[in-house]
Amino acid sequence: MEQEALYKIKQLQQRYIGYQLLAEVLFAAACAVIVGSILFPWQGSKALWWSIVLFIIIACLLIIIKQPWKTTLNTICRYLNLNYPELEESCTLIIKPATDLNLLERLQLNKVEKAVAHLPAQPPIFTQRLKKSAWWLAAAVALSFIIFFIGQRWPAVANGLQNHSSETTAKKLPPEKVLPQISSVLLKITPPAYTGKPARSQDKFTIEAEEGATVSWIISTNIKVKSVVLIFNEGEKLPLEGNRLNEWKGSRTITKPGFYQVSINGKLSDLYQVQIIKDAIPVIHIKSPKQYTHIDAGEAPKVVVDASITDDYGISNALIFATVAKGSGESVKFKDTTFNFGTSFNQHNKQYNLQRIIDLPKLGMEPGDELYLYLQAQDTHQQKSRTDVLIVSIQDTAQLLSMDGIVSAANIKPEYFRSQRQIILDTEKLLKEKDSIVVTAFKSRCNDLGTDQKMLRLRYGKFLGDEDESGAEGEGKEDVAKAENFGNAAVIMDAYTDKHDNAEDATFLEPAVKAQLKATLNEMWKAELRLRLFKPQEALPYEYKALRLLKDLQQKSRSFVAKTSYNPPPLKPEKRLSGDLSKVGLPVNQQTLKPAADKYETLKKAITVLQQSRYTALNTGDKRVLQLASQQLALQASSQPGTYLRAVSALRRIINNKAAPSIADRATIEKAIQQSLPGSKVTPSANLSAPDMGLAQRYYKNLNR
Repeated sequence: MEQEALYKIKQLQQRYIGYQLLAEVLFAAACAVIVGSILFPWQGSKALWWSIVLFIIIACLLIIIKQPWKTTLNTICRYLNLNYPELEESCTLIIKPATDLNLLERLQLNKVEKAVAHLPAQPPIFTQRLKKSAWWLAAAVALSFIIFFIGQRWPAVANGLQNHSSETTAKKLPPEKVLPQISSVLLKITPPAYTGKPARSQDKFTIEAEEGATVSWIISTNIKVKSVVLIFNEGEKLPLEGNRLNEWKGSRTITKPGFYQVSINGKLSDLYQVQIIKDAIPVIHIKSPKQYTHIDAGEAPKVVVDASITDDYGISNALIFATVAKGSGESVKFKDTTFNFGTSFNQHNKQYNLQRIIDLPKLGMEPGDELYLYLQAQDTHQQKSRTDVLIVSIQDTAQLLSMDGIVSAANIKPEYFRSQRQIILDTEKLLKEKDSIVVTAFKSRCNDLGTDQKMLRLRYGKFLGDEDESGAEGEGKEDVAKAENFGNAAVIMDAYTDKHDNAEDATFLEPAVKAQLKATLNEMWKAELRLRLFKPQEALPYEYKALRLLKDLQQKSRSFVAKTSYNPPPLKPEKRLSGDLSKVGLPVNQQTLKPAADKYETLKKAITVLQQSRYTALNTGDKRVLQLASQQLALQASSQPGTYLRAVSALRRIINNKAAPSIADRATIEKAIQQSLPGSKVTPSANLSAPDMGLAQRYYKNLNR
């Protein structure tokens, strides 16, 4: 078995070296393909030879720098320990000489060999660089085809790509109406540094930019004008500076959504949207540990923190904040510690898979102590997010095996709790005396402990209606042998039938208690199995867990009743049953309730005006109502321009035009107003029409006759 594990480790070493060499070759090929495609328009067929020479040089340099052939077996074992927790960081025992192993290391080696046998023949971590290099090569080939088919010279290709990007962006933006004095417009949007995006240009007034982006306007006019002003949300103004070429320039940092207009010599344009792309906070997904983690006796006092962090632009840092709680009662002490993941965040990737192993004894933790930890991530915009608090506790074996419940009358424990405790004490005593007794005595004592564990398990199994394994077949069957019961089917069925579905047994324990008791029996069975196989060291953790579950069951069976502390006032006997209420005053509370003003009254009137405009022309009062509704919708359009901006534009067209409103404008305005109005509350009310008990229906039936 040991040789098979060592052979598999060596196989993984060879595959890892091969994958690294192939990854360097693919990356060198990707670089050569890109350079060859760039040089092809000028060099022609010579670009192929330059690519081959460059491929050989880059491949040799990468292989010499990385030196993958120097990867040792220790390096492979470290990789496996880091990515496979089931190895328990003991993979190096396989490559260690057998003569240098002590007793515990040999026992651990048996577990590690079984775990290595189940490892995949091709671990994903070994092929990460190979996959990245393959993606680089595929992207390089695709880019070379694009460069080859688009143009023959690199500047022309760059301009073509830029124009293609601008056209794609312009297709996504809605159509616009501009003032006749404007001949062209160019908007340059420079995203903030935290996004890592390059600047982009467009020929539309509608803006969709990241929060904090800088927008520059270059507006060209076909005639000379006196002033060009940008009006934001009908309040803020940004005057543009002109030159002799009739070009007007200005810039502004966009921090909130809304709309704006272009004013040329006092003439206003349509409303243009300003959409903001918000930066989301980092999202943290914790794979391990669980929210509540309990480390039983015999388990490794370590916690593996495995998490993945994602963000829309990039992660700048991630930390683990831990607090150790020691002691109990009023003597609790807390100690704060901060851990990093040992990963560099300089590249500001959008996703990181992080892992950190926390050694609890190095934090000074002892049995009974608790560790509270949470993860905090920060993105490139200095936004932070954190997880919920995770709790890790180490089992206190001293408190678990304490005799307080026996000597104290206030906390009396039944006998079977001491029985499980005694099995644990006997198992620990056997482990201490293992080297001083003969093998036959050791196995005999292990078997006796297994028998004791079985008897205890059967005792608890009676609460769940388990089968009797004692072998007493004749017990309780004396009535069958009596002569008067010959042929009595009821007596025979009562003696030989298992009564699992008795209503009294079904309600004896609650479902939650039954589930925990089943888990306790399962742990006892695992402990008994290890004791029968003469492995008391492996049985000890299951024994501890069974005892802890039993103590939890004991605590759950208790009930707590809070003590009341209400002291009623003393009664005066001379006033009892006298009926004297002269000194008792009636409470008087006067309050004038005024109905709150309906802030949506203007919008409701606007809908009425629009409905009437289908049949009659709008007068001055109607236009005044629509103007007030336009102002109210403009306030909502400043925060949600995509929803209400078209309705504001349609209202202004109706107010400024003398013709009847179009059907499309009316539909747009009514839809926006309906979205802004709150839902009506349905209140109970009396039925105005008294029920006629079906008299009207019978009356009409008689008329038909």
